[in-house]
Amino acid sequence: MDALTPERSNIIDAHCHIASMDIIPRSFIDGAISNVVTAMTAQGLRVSASKLAKMYEEKMNDPLCDELVVEMERAGIAKSVLLAADFSFALKDCRLTVEESFARHRAVLAKHPGKFEVFGGVDPRWGKDGLALFEKSLVDFGFCGFKVYPPCGFSPSDPSLFPFYELCAAHRVPVLLHIGPTSPALSFETSNPFLVDGAARNFPSVNFILAHAPISFREECVMLCGYRPNVYLDVSGYQSSIRDGVDRAVGHLTSRGIDHKIIFGTDWPVFRLQSHQKMFVDAIVAERGPLSELSDTARAGVLHANIERLLQSHVPVASAAVQ
Repeated sequence: MDALTPERSNIIDAHCHIASMDIIPRSFIDGAISNVVTAMTAQGLRVSASKLAKMYEEKMNDPLCDELVVEMERAGIAKSVLLAADFSFALKDCRLTVEESFARHRAVLAKHPGKFEVFGGVDPRWGKDGLALFEKSLVDFGFCGFKVYPPCGFSPSDPSLFPFYELCAAHRVPVLLHIGPTSPALSFETSNPFLVDGAARNFPSVNFILAHAPISFREECVMLCGYRPNVYLDVSGYQSSIRDGVDRAVGHLTSRGIDHKIIFGTDWPVFRLQSHQKMFVDAIVAERGPLSELSDTARAGVLHANIERLLQSHVPVASAAVQ
């Protein structure tokens, strides 16, 4: 029996994506698969890239998140945050435009009321049209955050993002950004968490969430969270360390005095070939797991209260028109 059973019904998974090839382009997936094939070959294991691709495609067939809702209920996850990353400027094989991707996410919100929140992502190089769409997502679509994907080719502190951050400040919504490695189809040059520091200083009223902190740049993430009041981190991607020990990966963060800044997330559907949401939650809330040494308040913070605090400040009202 889990020691943290009372909290399980309140868990919020703050880092998910729609499992669909419409949302995540094939070039992104093929790049990730090439790394898996290389690693397995080095271990003397024979694996077919095409077979892996087919297996992954089968797991990427949940366009309206029906399967995700079932897994959430089995795992005790009350709500998930869907991150609508915009790859469409950097990767030309995207099936959907940004507008179409936002429409798909709106359809999920409508089909599963109360189960999801959405952070809309727009590549800043789309200019005023992209900015207007992002504002519309906050005012009219019910979205409540901004998803930034720097490996698409820009720093999170690039001035082209400042108008987006101004909207985030006006609507009091958080920004979640990818850090660390990604598919080799994209660049790693802009994935260092220190690159967000300029934005965090220039926009002190905007809360920035660093994704995948247990996996990459852990010390940098801890330092930023410890000394920048508006910088947080999520633990998504911890599944890659389950074999070696989630306690070490996540426990390294929970032992640093920043429990009020740590947010739970799984990065669904990235690890669907590995297991399911219940298994991933079990690894976090196990009786001797990475949260077992925390107080009840701190555990609740990691599992749901910290992200709730950031989401509750959202002001879904019209802001100044985009010029």
